[in-house]
Amino acid sequence: MMTDLAVMPRGDAVAEAGKGMRTDGRNRRAAETRRKIIEAAKAMIEETSEAPTVVGVARRADVSVRSVFQHFHDVESLFVTVLDAVRSDLHTPEVPSNSNKTLEDRIDWVVRELAELFDKIVPLRVAAGQFVGHPALIERGLTARQELRTATLELFAPEFATLSEAAREELVDAIGAALSLEAWIVLRRRDELSVERATAVWKLTLTALLEHGLGTGKA
Repeated sequence: MMTDLAVMPRGDAVAEAGKGMRTDGRNRRAAETRRKIIEAAKAMIEETSEAPTVVGVARRADVSVRSVFQHFHDVESLFVTVLDAVRSDLHTPEVPSNSNKTLEDRIDWVVRELAELFDKIVPLRVAAGQFVGHPALIERGLTARQELRTATLELFAPEFATLSEAAREELVDAIGAALSLEAWIVLRRRDELSVERATAVWKLTLTALLEHGLGTGKA
C-alpha cells in the first residue's frame, strides 16, 4: 500500500519534507533555549540562594526576556521547573537491607546520605521562601517529607516492630522533624556549622531519639 508521500507530486513531497525539517529545527532551538534558561536560573539560585528575576535569567542565558516568557508564564513557574530539574538530577540512594547492617551502621548511613543530599538543595530551599504558599511547592514539600517518612520506617523496621503503633508514629514524627531539610538549614546557615560538624550533631540526635523511643538506653 502506497503512502501519502509516495503519491504526492514531487514538488509537494519536497515541500512537505522541507516543512518537517524546519519544524524539527525550531523544536530543537526551542528545547535548547529552554535548557539554557533552566540552567541559568539553577546556577543563579546556587550562587545567591535567591529566586532570580526574569531579566537576570535572560541575561545569564543570553536570550531575550521575551524568550523566557515564551517558555514560562512567570518566575514562579520557572522556579518550580528548576526545582524539579534539580530533584531529577539528585541521586536518591536505595535503603540498605536490614539483614546485614547493625543499627549503628544504619544510623550512620541515613545521616550521611541525608546530609549530602540536603546540602545540595539548601540554596534552592532558601530561595523557595520567596514563594511561600505556592501550591506546587507545598505539594513537593509534602512529597519529600512522605518519602523521608517511608524510608525511616523501612530502615528501622526491626526496631519499630517492637513498638506500639502510637509509639512508632510518635518516634517517626520526631525523626522527621529532627532530620528535616529545615533543620539542616538551621545547622548550616544559622549556626554556620561545617558539613562534618552538622552531620555529627544529626548522628547524635538520631541516636538519642532512638534510645529514648525504643527505651533501650543505648541505640
